[in-house]
Amino acid sequence: MTIKKMEAILEGVLFAIGRAVSIEQLANAIGQNEKTTKKLLHNLMDRLDTEDSGIRILELDGSYQMCTSQEIFEALIQVVKQPKKQVLTNVQVETLAIIAYKQPITRQEIETIRGVKCDHAINKLIEYNLIEEVGRLDAIGRPLLFGTTEEFLRRFGVASMEELPVINSVKVENLRQEAEEEVQLSFDLHKNDEIE
Repeated sequence: MTIKKMEAILEGVLFAIGRAVSIEQLANAIGQNEKTTKKLLHNLMDRLDTEDSGIRILELDGSYQMCTSQEIFEALIQVVKQPKKQVLTNVQVETLAIIAYKQPITRQEIETIRGVKCDHAINKLIEYNLIEEVGRLDAIGRPLLFGTTEEFLRRFGVASMEELPVINSVKVENLRQEAEEEVQLSFDLHKNDEIE
């Protein structure tokens, strides 16, 4: 089978499936090993980029998916109904960040980090398909574990969790201390107002 034929098969499979397909499945489709299949996929990705195609292939944590390019977004919206924009609240963003960096993580662990309940934020993030249940912790009560989804990778434009920015623990600790001081100051001011 020629390289051109194998690339055509990969392109056709990704188009027809319409969701992320593992490298293993794609390699089986063309009867090649994963290394060769990856090389063919990257050649195909480069070709689509250089041709200014309306189609792109995304790499998502060991899987590949065909999608439209950002450049044709406006034209695409003219054809299909504009999707409802999902705006994340600060609470949802904070909860999502905790899950992304600490996954797999339980609801209790998230609430311990945040210091408040987060049921609503977790439910909304599940509804938006940004997080999902990834298992259960082997502990008393077997609490659910949460992790991010492929949709999270797509929305934030990263191929894998390793591409997320590294968090500087010193800065995080400084921010935590500043937040605690602000809360204490607010509490003290409120307490003084009650006394007067």
